Amino acid sequence: MIYVIFFVLGFAGGGSTVFVAFLAKRASLLAQKKKQDVQVQRLSATAHALKERENEIAERAAKLTAHERDLEARAVSYSELQGENAILKRDLRNLDVNLRKLELDRNQQQESQQALDERCKELGARYLKENVKWIGASLGADNFTARKQRLQDVIERCRGIGLSVSESEQAALVADLKAKFERLVREDLEREEQARIKAQIREEQKLQREIDRELNQLDRERAAIKAALDKALAEAKDEHNEEVERLKARLAEAEAKVQRAKSRAEMTKSGYVYIISNVGSFGEGVFKIGMTRRLEPKDRVRELGDASVPFPFDIHMMVSCDDAPKLENALHRALHKTRLNKIKPRKEFFRADIEHIRKIVQENYGEVEYVADAEALQYRQSISMSEDDAEYIEQVYAVENEEEEAIPDDA
Repeated sequence: MIYVIFFVLGFAGGGSTVFVAFLAKRASLLAQKKKQDVQVQRLSATAHALKERENEIAERAAKLTAHERDLEARAVSYSELQGENAILKRDLRNLDVNLRKLELDRNQQQESQQALDERCKELGARYLKENVKWIGASLGADNFTARKQRLQDVIERCRGIGLSVSESEQAALVADLKAKFERLVREDLEREEQARIKAQIREEQKLQREIDRELNQLDRERAAIKAALDKALAEAKDEHNEEVERLKARLAEAEAKVQRAKSRAEMTKSGYVYIISNVGSFGEGVFKIGMTRRLEPKDRVRELGDASVPFPFDIHMMVSCDDAPKLENALHRALHKTRLNKIKPRKEFFRADIEHIRKIVQENYGEVEYVADAEALQYRQSISMSEDDAEYIEQVYAVENEEEEAIPDDA
């Protein structure tokens, strides 16, 4: 029994030992299997990576093969390279030759252009010189603005063709033109002054002749009246007689006329200042302001309306004064800015209002009678005349001309 117990205990102890050993072995086997599974997984991952690497290597090999075939296709043989090299050398030689030719052509062109520029400058300088000479020769006292513009145009043309004309040179040319213009104006004014003096002398001589004629006529009239008075006194025999009184009055009047004529001859500045217009020739609002020393000033106005203008002048004012030049100059100065001809200031035509002119006369002379509206009779009749009347007048003049031509020279 004891042996059985020991046996059972021994068997149980051995079984326990075996079971424990079995458990340990089983745990060891499980650990090994787990390790093996991990290694299998690692190997599987490595195999997959190797497979991918193998595929990548295959693709790269395929690309390398294709690149190799491409390189082989692009490869040039030595003989082909020699041929291409020979062609390149020939092309380079040709390019070098062409380049040298182009350089020679360019140098030649530059020389030609330089010579052409020099020629252009020479011609431009000659052109400028000739034009300056011509402008100076054609410059007058009445064309400064036109000649100055011509000079400026010539300078601009010269600059356009490459001729250098500095601002100082241009200013010098304009200054020379101005200096010559001023000299010409002085000479022109001197000539006009000489002509004015001569005209004044002729006017004074004509006035003196008129006064002499008037004095002679008055002397004859006075002598006749005195003779008639002496005869009447002799016949009256100291008796009162109306005829004697009448003759005495006429004699006194004749004496007064003689004295007035002599006084007028002694007054060298006395005369008439006239303000006249010619609507048909110059239009409305244009007046000529001048002076005359004529005894009959309307004769001067009739002379101005001769064949040089189509219509006669109308008189707006005729001012008789002791110093006619002073009043005329005052009017000219006051109306200077309204002159029609600004190139020739001595021209006596002004665009002004008659009332303004009257005020100037009033300030320098006094009250004066004037005519505001021009009659312009011939002009107004000419523009209002019917064609029938115009043809009739033309026929009348034609007949008169034919009759005059028909008169023999010895008639």
